[in-house]
Amino acid sequence: MRYLVTGGAGFIGSNTVDELVRRGHSVVVLDDLSGGKEENLAEVRNKITFIKGTITDIEIIRRAIFEADYVIHLAARTSVPFSMKDPIETNRINIDGTLNVLVAARDARVKRVVFAASSSAYGETPTLPKTENMQPQPISPYGVTKYVGELYAQTFGRCFGLENVCLRYFNIFGPRQDPSSPYSGVMAKFCTAFLEETEPVIFGDGTQSRDFTYVSNAVQANLLACEAPRASGGVFNIGTGMRVNLNEVVEALGAISGKPLKARYDPPRDGDIRDSQADITHARAVLGYEPTVGLEEGLQRTFDWYRATQAAKTEAKS
Repeated sequence: MRYLVTGGAGFIGSNTVDELVRRGHSVVVLDDLSGGKEENLAEVRNKITFIKGTITDIEIIRRAIFEADYVIHLAARTSVPFSMKDPIETNRINIDGTLNVLVAARDARVKRVVFAASSSAYGETPTLPKTENMQPQPISPYGVTKYVGELYAQTFGRCFGLENVCLRYFNIFGPRQDPSSPYSGVMAKFCTAFLEETEPVIFGDGTQSRDFTYVSNAVQANLLACEAPRASGGVFNIGTGMRVNLNEVVEALGAISGKPLKARYDPPRDGDIRDSQADITHARAVLGYEPTVGLEEGLQRTFDWYRATQAAKTEAKS
């Protein structure tokens, strides 16, 4: 099969591309490298087609999507804090760009589009765990754009017959998540803090909880969503079904690193959700999704990767 992966040089994207290549599929990656890195694709670079370009340019998408069977649409401006700072740019990429992908996919008659949605669509709805039939109430521009992407995908299914699946990711973490940006995921920042023996920074009191989901689980969901026979038009939570608070994560990383550190607590950030936990019953039933890597193993793998990456950079400089 031939796959187009938008945002394929990014964190989740490159891990997805690796698995597609491992399975012997033909892969085209479209990425403008604003968040992704070509080095994330180093191991498969000679086995894929890489096109540098943005999803805000529909002509580049049309070129990339040529003869694709499936589109895994991951390209986005993924930061809640960035969306609070610049909602117009977040809208341009996440909504206008997604509409471009859907139009190009419709015209190319692809078999299905899998859209990276987000648990941020739920907002501060108090019920835990979150189920897909709950009314979305996003509290950030980012959450709004991701929910609108779902609506557009489903509308293209109804209006044009374009098969679509929306996956609401819950706090994906793992190797290749970039810790250097002020908008980076908390796990990447925590791992870096423990390696550098600096204070891990928590926004709030640390009792806020998340369904932290190791990246290989998201990759599994992406691929299942492409071909699951009863999935088109559906929205699915992709998490572990468990939750842990940030203080517990810091404690766990202290044990893994052998360097117990005390966190620094800064004021909460606007747009951040207090608690998040996925009900994955629907994904299990329809996609056949089952998380295979839990939090403890995922943390160990992630920390080991950051440690090895830091060691390689240090050696390259010497």
